[in-house]
Amino acid sequence: MTDIAALAQTLESAVRDVRAVPKLTETEPFDVATAYEIQRAGIARRERRGERRIGVKMGFTSRAKMIQMGVDDVIWGQLTDAMLVESTLDLSGLIHPRVEPEIVFLLGRDGFKAAVGFEVLDSRYEDFKFTLPDVIADNASAAGFGFGAWHDPRDLSNVGLVMEIDGRVVQTGSSAAILGDPVRSLRAAVRLARDAGTPLEPGSIILAGAATAAVPLPKDAHVRVTGAGLGSVEVTTR
Repeated sequence: MTDIAALAQTLESAVRDVRAVPKLTETEPFDVATAYEIQRAGIARRERRGERRIGVKMGFTSRAKMIQMGVDDVIWGQLTDAMLVESTLDLSGLIHPRVEPEIVFLLGRDGFKAAVGFEVLDSRYEDFKFTLPDVIADNASAAGFGFGAWHDPRDLSNVGLVMEIDGRVVQTGSSAAILGDPVRSLRAAVRLARDAGTPLEPGSIILAGAATAAVPLPKDAHVRVTGAGLGSVEVTTR
């Protein structure tokens, strides 16, 4: 039987020690359902340290990535308040961080608001390589996130996104890359949370998924993500 607690501890130790570890499945193969149990155990450890769950992040929201990983549905990870980046991000506690542009949702009682955002990814595995169960167990590589001003609902099916690092454009894309329309990712998040018995409450934050590939996030850098009609969000690393 898979030792859920021990595997969650391995990933927590990787975070604490800022040290990548081999894929968990190399020594103890497990399935997707077990992977989510490991993820939940890891989040429970964070909660015992005082962190608070505030939303979810979606992964594998592009058809190409689904095909690559051999899946027919999105995956998800949990967001906590400790992951929220206001204006400055200290990279000393991350192993090999990457950043990607995002569309972010704020769930309301009768709808949602949207913002442009970014997600910082940091796989706890060596060489940023993993299987599907591994990445789910690792909370979908979640490490940090931020967002700009909230906007009332509008057509988000083809929002142009630009990500710059130190004034140089490093990625451009469209929100159409997120399941054809990021609102579909929002609906998937609501469905998955409900099916898991942890429905999303008003005030929950949802990262809809990557609109482009993630790029390495360097130290002492200024990152800006701009979304057409949604303004921009910035973060400085140190």
